[in-house]
Amino acid sequence: MTIRYAAARPIAQPVYLTRTALGRLTVGAANDNGDPLRHDLVLRAALLHFAQYGLRAAEDAAGRAKAGHLRGERAEYRHWIEVCRALDPGRAGSLGKVLARRGKGRG
Repeated sequence: MTIRYAAARPIAQPVYLTRTALGRLTVGAANDNGDPLRHDLVLRAALLHFAQYGLRAAEDAAGRAKAGHLRGERAEYRHWIEVCRALDPGRAGSLGKVLARRGKGRG
C-alpha cells in the first residue's frame, strides 16, 4: 500500500514572498467569522445540543426556531436559527426562506 503525505503548510517557503509578508497572510485568515465571542457561544450551544440530540439536533433546532418565530419570540428564534445554522447551514437557510415567504419576515 502506498502512503502519501501532504503537509498542511508547504515545507519550503515560497521564494517570492518574504517571511514578513507570509506572516501577514496567515494572521489575516485566523478570524473570518465576525464577532469571535458570539461565534464561540453559538458553537458551544450547537455542540451541547448535538450532544443531547445526536443526528436529530439540526432538525430539532430548526423546529424550535420555527416555533419561536411563530410565537413572535425574536430572541428565541435568533438563538435557535443560529444553532441550526452551525449544525446544518442548508436547513437554516431554507427555513429562513420558508418563513420569509409566509409573510412573517425573518426575526
